[in-house]
Amino acid sequence: MRTELVVVGAGPAGLAAALAADARGVRVTVLDGADGPGGQYFRQPAAALDARRPRALHHQWRTWERLRDGLATSGVRVLPDHHVWYVEPGPATFTVHALLGPEQEEPVAVRADAVLLATGGYEHVLPFPGWTLPGVVTAGGAQAMLKGGLVVPGATAVVAGTGPLLLPVATGLAAAGVRVAALVESAGPRHVARQARDLAGKFPEAAGYAARLLRHRVRPRTRHTVVRAHGDDRLTGVTVAALDTDGRVRRGTGRYLPCDTLAVGHGMLPHTDLADGLGCRPDGPTVAVDAEQRTSVPGVWAAGEATGVGGAELALAEGHIAGRSVAARLRGTEPDPAGWAQAAGARARLRRSADALAAAFTPPAAWTGQITDDTLVCRCEEVTAGAVREAVDELGAGDVRTVKLLTRAGMGWCQGRMCGAAVAGLAGCEPAPSRRVFARPVPLGVLARPEPGPRDETPEPREETPEPREETPDPRDENPDPRDENPDPRDENPDPREEDPQQPKRGTS
Repeated sequence: MRTELVVVGAGPAGLAAALAADARGVRVTVLDGADGPGGQYFRQPAAALDARRPRALHHQWRTWERLRDGLATSGVRVLPDHHVWYVEPGPATFTVHALLGPEQEEPVAVRADAVLLATGGYEHVLPFPGWTLPGVVTAGGAQAMLKGGLVVPGATAVVAGTGPLLLPVATGLAAAGVRVAALVESAGPRHVARQARDLAGKFPEAAGYAARLLRHRVRPRTRHTVVRAHGDDRLTGVTVAALDTDGRVRRGTGRYLPCDTLAVGHGMLPHTDLADGLGCRPDGPTVAVDAEQRTSVPGVWAAGEATGVGGAELALAEGHIAGRSVAARLRGTEPDPAGWAQAAGARARLRRSADALAAAFTPPAAWTGQITDDTLVCRCEEVTAGAVREAVDELGAGDVRTVKLLTRAGMGWCQGRMCGAAVAGLAGCEPAPSRRVFARPVPLGVLARPEPGPRDETPEPREETPEPREETPDPRDENPDPRDENPDPRDENPDPREEDPQQPKRGTS
């Protein structure tokens, strides 16, 4: 298959980029592992569930409608169930390798002149005693169950950890009929107050969630953390305790809360496997990009959470800028930054806000002290915290790679995505880039194939002289910030946050 631009990821950043490039005459193909576009943020229920009110489960639904309608009228080709495992650079083109379908066994290759990585992020998971019990899920996992499957993980839940994701998760579960026993946030009000200037734009949204939680009688516990999950064959309750100013558990403050579900999360981490495999220059844990969202590898752009976790609005701004830059570069012209000035302004403002959120909501500084030696850290390889500590204290391991070689931590199916940050924290060192050639496990039969199959060689129809198409309703173009007063003259309520979505009943949409 041949195209001009391959976008990896059909979330807000990928869709905004695809629409911006398509509107300027670029042939765009979007690959995504889900069964439809939207990404994690705009995850949709399966069609077979016949959801009557999916908008009740979403924030910024009107933004999604504009993206969806823009796709429907564009020339963008969206290929769902395509799990990208490698981007192969060539002399003049890139070959994007993917595995097709739920079984991920049939190979597909797409060739393109440029690649845009909109690979999103994944949850930051920190272990604690009992975290492997059935009934303990990530905060994002609980949200995905509700949005994608219209199911709830249990009858009584505790939502815990740190970060802004906890608010919509707790609100969504409560609206779906789950009794939320507590919202446990390790950050304190003073942490947030220090970032008040850059977080001012987020306060109305947070106040809306707080009002909904109040209606459902959900009690927030700030500067608290879960120290243990209890149960034999499944979760029966958790112990929460207060934290002191140094992030240590205060003695005598533990309290047992009965529950059958614990939704826990400590923020997000950027998904950079494909960028690492291409050799893109990192910027700490993220992919380094310039003002056009270009990486250090010619022909490769990146946008969204991979360049820094910041939410859907920031991803839309970055994607739009990247799409316009790709279109100009592929046509051999110099991009005009004035054309995306509004998106650039939104990007700068939202990046400051994202940095402030990251500073306000950090995991407790002394979280490693809560982990007992028998606590599993790497579930894939069943490596305990005691084994990691032994590798450091007795065997002299000084970095994550050496710990991995000595303990097998990070060698399992997830390749360290779940345990990498925890292993680094226990070892007292910074997480290192994966530097894996492949972004996901690949069957040996796929690697043994010398040439792409007939399916891969199917040419994509190409116009003789592609004409720029009329601009699609991309919320990041003429008015890149969905919160602006008038982003779409057809939109009677342009600010998605002003909408008071109908609340779903438990088990329904």
